[in-house]
Amino acid sequence: MYRIGTGYDIHKLIEGRDLIIGGIKITHEKGLLGHSDADVLIHAIIDAMLGALALDDIGTLFPDTDPKYKDIDSTILLKHVYNLVKEQGYRIVNIDSNIIAQAPKMMPYIPKMKDLLCKILEIAPENISVKAKTKEKLDAVGQKLAIESNAVILLCKNK
Repeated sequence: MYRIGTGYDIHKLIEGRDLIIGGIKITHEKGLLGHSDADVLIHAIIDAMLGALALDDIGTLFPDTDPKYKDIDSTILLKHVYNLVKEQGYRIVNIDSNIIAQAPKMMPYIPKMKDLLCKILEIAPENISVKAKTKEKLDAVGQKLAIESNAVILLCKNK
C-alpha cells in the first residue's frame, strides 16, 4: 500500500535570527521568524509525512503555544515524525521538494541538506530531491520578505 502526502511552509525573513533551512545554517543577513527555528524545508517535509499518514498537521502536533518548542531545532521534530512513519509500518520511497527564495542562493547548501536529511530519514540520496527556485521578484518571496518550501512524499507499507 502506498500513501502520498504534500507539505508547504512559509516564514517571514527578519534581522537578528539565523537562517536555517534543511537543518543547515545558511550565511545571510536575515533569518526566518517562527516559534521554532522556522526551517521551512523541514516543516514542509514534516507536513507531507503527516499528510501521507492522515495525521494532524505540524502546528497541531507541535503548537507554537507550547514553550517546549520555542527555538527548537526542526531536525528534532523531523526525527519524531519519522518515528511515527515507522511506527505506522511505512517507509519512505521518495521525497521531492522545493525551496523558494529570491535570496540567498540555495544551491551551494543543497548537498549538505540532502546528506543530513538522508541520515535522519534513512533514505538514499537518489530518493530525495531538493530543488531551489526563485519567484522572479514577484510577491513577498520575490521581494525578499519571506522564504517558502513545498514537499511531496511517497510512503510504502512495509511487508
